[in-house]
This record gives sequence, C-alpha cells and structure tokens, in this order.
Amino acid sequence: MSQAFIAEIQASLATVTFCRPEKHNALEIGDLEDLDSVLAGLAGHSDIRALILSAQGKSFCAGVDFGAVAGHDWRDNPLERVCDRLEALPFPTLCVLQGGVYGGGTDLALACDFRLGARGIRCFIPPAKLGIQYHPHGLKRAVTRLGIGPAKRLFLATETFDDAEMLRTGFLDWLVEPETLAERAQALATTFSGLAPQAVRGMKQSLNEIAAGLFDERAARDRAAGSFRSEDFLEGRAAMTEKRPPKFSGR
Repeated sequence: MSQAFIAEIQASLATVTFCRPEKHNALEIGDLEDLDSVLAGLAGHSDIRALILSAQGKSFCAGVDFGAVAGHDWRDNPLERVCDRLEALPFPTLCVLQGGVYGGGTDLALACDFRLGARGIRCFIPPAKLGIQYHPHGLKRAVTRLGIGPAKRLFLATETFDDAEMLRTGFLDWLVEPETLAERAQALATTFSGLAPQAVRGMKQSLNEIAAGLFDERAARDRAAGSFRSEDFLEGRAAMTEKRPPKFSGR
C-alpha cells in the first residue's frame, strides 16, 4: 500500500489523508493506483455516510510527481481515473484544504462535493507552462464547477487564485480561519452523517448526471417516488413529529 496517504474508517466517516508533506503531497503512479483501489472499496461500503479528503503539511496536493510523468502512457491517465472515482462516490465528500493546491491536486479537490479552505491558501494549474495538455475529464470538471471564464484563467492564463478568488469563483464553498478548520470539517461531516443516506445517494447521482449532461429523468423520478416507500422516510417523519433527531438505517 502507498505511503503517500492514510485511509481510515471510523464509524460512518471515512478519511483519506495525504501524508507526504516533504514533497507537497505529490502522488506517484503507484500512489494513484492504490488510491483508486481504496476509493473503489469505500464505494461498496454500505455503512459509510461521508468522506473527508485532507492532507498534512503546508500544501494540500501538488498533483502528480514530475518524476513519475516521463515514460508513462498517459492515454490511460491514473489521475483522471482517481478523480472520476472520487466524484462518483455515493456519499458526500468534503475536501479540506489547509494549504496550497496545485496542478492535479485541484482536480482532486474539485472532484469532491464540497471544499472547505483555510484563509491564506491559493491554487494554480501549471500544465501550459510545461507543455502538457490537461486530461479531458479534469477540464470538463473545472468548467462544470467554476464556469468557462475561471477555468480558462486557471488553465490558459495560468493565473494564481488567492483564497478570496477561490471563494468568489466557487472553488471553495467555505473559507474559515486556519485554527477553526478541523472543527468546521468535523461539524460538516456530522451533518452529512445525520442525513438519510438513500435520499442523499439518489440526489447526488441526479445532480452529478445533470452537471455532466447525462440526466436520466425517468430514473430520477423512480428514485424519488421510491423514497416515499422507504424506512428512512417513515423514520424521518416520525422524528419530525416527535421533535427528536432521526436515526436513519439507509433502507
């Protein structure tokens, strides 16, 4: 298993933490393959209600290690596969940005449902300075998340976004003081874990399909109708009547 990250499951919360701060948490090919395998395993874990993706050190992630670039056949892009896998996870995912996010690290962040950042961070994407064309799904993801204008500023003008611009363009959903970052991340994870997992899973699928231009409205309607026949709906209605927190089973 890769030494570039630590993956853990505690109760209903999964965490993946990059832990190679001396290299700005850059990932090698083997790291990406291991991460893809871990994410695939998490996707099939029915008890997980949320994932936090975070990092140690001054940088969140610098993307792919330059030493790993030469000699690889990039028609099969392991970073692209990992980000696609991350985006498709059935439960809410939160990327916690304690430091700078660069290159492919931005795609990992944008592949998460939500991004929480600490004041003082920044991001930039340098492929155009290196003669590299970024992978298509990453370009599409940036346009979907940020809009065509901000995406072009990052990829074609190689502009650096500070924390305020990351918040303004929608790269960040929340921006907090560094000392409150961990507390806010835990509070958000607690919120996600308390929601009805089947309802969240179905709506996330529909929202992702809409963003990708692949919306199956009939399937979405079937999922919505089915939710009214679920045990979670009965529990949610009972909890509201009884003025207590619901205890959802995912059924």
